[in-house]
Amino acid sequence: MKKVDLSYRSEEEEIMDDLSDDSPALYRALKELDIINHWLGGNAITLNATRKILKSNPTKEWKIADLGCGSGEMLLKIAKWCRKKNIKIQLHGFDANPNVIAYAEKHCKLYPEINFHADNIFSEGFKNRSFDIITCTLFLHHFPKDDLIPLLRQFREQSNKIIINDLHRHPFAYYSIKWITRFFSKSTMVQNDACLSVWRSFTKKDWKEILKLAEIQNYELEWRWAFRWKLIY
Repeated sequence: MKKVDLSYRSEEEEIMDDLSDDSPALYRALKELDIINHWLGGNAITLNATRKILKSNPTKEWKIADLGCGSGEMLLKIAKWCRKKNIKIQLHGFDANPNVIAYAEKHCKLYPEINFHADNIFSEGFKNRSFDIITCTLFLHHFPKDDLIPLLRQFREQSNKIIINDLHRHPFAYYSIKWITRFFSKSTMVQNDACLSVWRSFTKKDWKEILKLAEIQNYELEWRWAFRWKLIY
């Protein structure tokens, strides 16, 4: 197996970064990624952090945005929990690929409290929106540092609380997901993008540098299984 230099963040684009993709491969990948995130426990990081905030004021009607929402699976989990707890919620999923949004709308069609938007987070229309909570799960590693710095500042202006759940760039994470997807994935896109996502992701040093440059001082940064960073500010 070819070794890669994980001392730096890769800038190679993932197959899923093609915003015009409407192939069956895209939808297979979305399904498989939901399964992987469920079994590796990654979704729980965002979900538990969101629940904690919602519990702080259960009578409030909350407005939450999930950026890079993919299939909408994270919003679906939040909606199901809020229904059980009788918490009023407005959920908004954003993805720049309209084909992904169409898939998410079908995936979450039984939950009218979830709305999806084929919108780019760099657009003026998105920048003018405000929310109580913004969540980003396995999303921000798609962006270079020069984009992340203004984005983190922008999120702070748009929301009271930001929850970021992203990958830890580490050899064990890279090679383990490479083997897992090689043996259990039928998606070429997942086999390529899963380990590349790790290579494009973050070390603790990366996050501290980005946060300093974004002038964000009050934050919570924790390592969580399986090789994830939970960042809340």
